[in-house]
Amino acid sequence: MRYYLSVFLLGISAFIHAAAFEYKYPRSSVEMVLKKVSKHVYFVQGARGIATDNQGFISNATVVIDDKGITVIDALGSPSLAEQLLSQVRTISDLHIKRIISTHYHADHIYGLQVFEERGAKVLAPYGVHEYLNSEAAANRLEERRFSLEPWVSETTRLVEPDELIDKPTIIEEDGIKLTINYLGKSHSEADLTVFIEPDNVFVTGDVIFEGRIPFVGDSDSKAWLNTLNDMAGKKGIEALIPGHGGLAGDPEKAITLTRDYLAYLRKQLGSGVEEMMSFAEVYESIDWSPFEKLPAFHAGNRINAYQVFLSLEKEMLEE
Repeated sequence: MRYYLSVFLLGISAFIHAAAFEYKYPRSSVEMVLKKVSKHVYFVQGARGIATDNQGFISNATVVIDDKGITVIDALGSPSLAEQLLSQVRTISDLHIKRIISTHYHADHIYGLQVFEERGAKVLAPYGVHEYLNSEAAANRLEERRFSLEPWVSETTRLVEPDELIDKPTIIEEDGIKLTINYLGKSHSEADLTVFIEPDNVFVTGDVIFEGRIPFVGDSDSKAWLNTLNDMAGKKGIEALIPGHGGLAGDPEKAITLTRDYLAYLRKQLGSGVEEMMSFAEVYESIDWSPFEKLPAFHAGNRINAYQVFLSLEKEMLEE
């Protein structure tokens, strides 16, 4: 009887907190569930799809609650989504948001940053993000999302400058939690971070790992990314892995291997064509894609990924 009463009271408390949350931005109507990963760690999982699907909720965000405050890792793809995340957090904790760590600066992970900055959270990001922030591509992307994700991304949505840049392995140890932030440099994006959370042994990888689907390659440095994944493969003691996209990886080694094998396959198969001076169309049609063609997002993204890697391999060959 006591158990059911405590569950009932917890539900009432959560409802009251959610109802009392003050929203500044247009409210998102997508389903968002704050899932418990371990004693201190929670995360929300975006839906599968392209960046403008599901009101922009296609990426993941992580919440770490220690004895005195909260750390958020990645801010989602709009201020509205960030507020929805924060409203979920407020159902379980009233503690101050101490910091938000951005694993990389891609639109689906950063447009919610202003919500946390406005509430006094310190913004941490990898050294090199200013290459994106100051680019025409960033300005054009924001303008496009103000159209494609209106009203959740609007004229009030802005790019947030980080308060602190991480350019080397950094440890934050306080209030019962140890965060090991690993600086990767250019990998999936212009600059990437991963975060290892102890004592829970949860690994947050950002978009360096895409769980259960082929990754989005974009303009990444596939060579550096592959080297990063090779280094990750030997990491011990990971009990759970939260990727940038996809579900919680209960088998971290398998998640790392899938992304690594896909990138290695792209580089090996396309590299042979580049060496033979074949056109992209010729080499693409000659490759056996059966090891990956049944994975989610393959048909939507594989040819684009392959083309980007093909171009980067041509560039690497010219620079040799």
